[in-house]
Amino acid sequence: MTQEPIYKRVLLKCSGEALLGDQQYGIDVETVSRIAQDIKEAHDMGVEVCVVVGGGNIFRGVSGTAQGMDQANADYMGMLATVMNALALQNAIEKVGMDSRVLSAIPMSAVCEPYIRRRAERHLEKGRIVIFAAGTGNPFFTTDTAAALRAAEMKCNALVKGTNVDGVYDKDPRTNPDAVRFDSLSHLDVLAKDLKVMDAAAISLARENNIPILVFSIQEKGSFAKVLKKDGCFTEVV
Repeated sequence: MTQEPIYKRVLLKCSGEALLGDQQYGIDVETVSRIAQDIKEAHDMGVEVCVVVGGGNIFRGVSGTAQGMDQANADYMGMLATVMNALALQNAIEKVGMDSRVLSAIPMSAVCEPYIRRRAERHLEKGRIVIFAAGTGNPFFTTDTAAALRAAEMKCNALVKGTNVDGVYDKDPRTNPDAVRFDSLSHLDVLAKDLKVMDAAAISLARENNIPILVFSIQEKGSFAKVLKKDGCFTEVV
């Protein structure tokens, strides 16, 4: 197995739930610090890393809609939650000695930079970790779709999705002990089998731009760097 990273530039999609740790709600500082250390490990291998972080640990737009909120309002609240997570991750990244920038699709100049594609590319070229916040800036789109969009805009070689399980299964392995894990799938397989890797818009966008998706467990320390060397346990969607 090669010990060199396969990819020059990647986008890490980190769900809000991944920041919970053992908590039911909010941000677990130790978990965020471990993820920051994993990002540093990848960065130290020479990989340019940008991140899209979800907001489900603070507010999920879908659950707000289910409780009778207007979907656009609920989605905007979810976007604001991602900004809080992005700032927490930025703080952790800088504590382990790396430069980072938060770029938000919803301008809020007091706390972070606005998202400008060429500025984001320049930050990556300078070796900074770029954290994209506020999704696409539009309601009715998930942070998965934002991740696929930013990966395409940044010309990333791969979209790496960190979840709570070590790949893509035919059913939820947490509730089905007989669930089968896939080593490799095509984008069309994911859509045809309706596998809940990412939403259909994100999968289609990645497919149209020939971006492979690597799904791994972000809960395992050091797993991000391993995946970038095609090592460890993960599912590849190509």
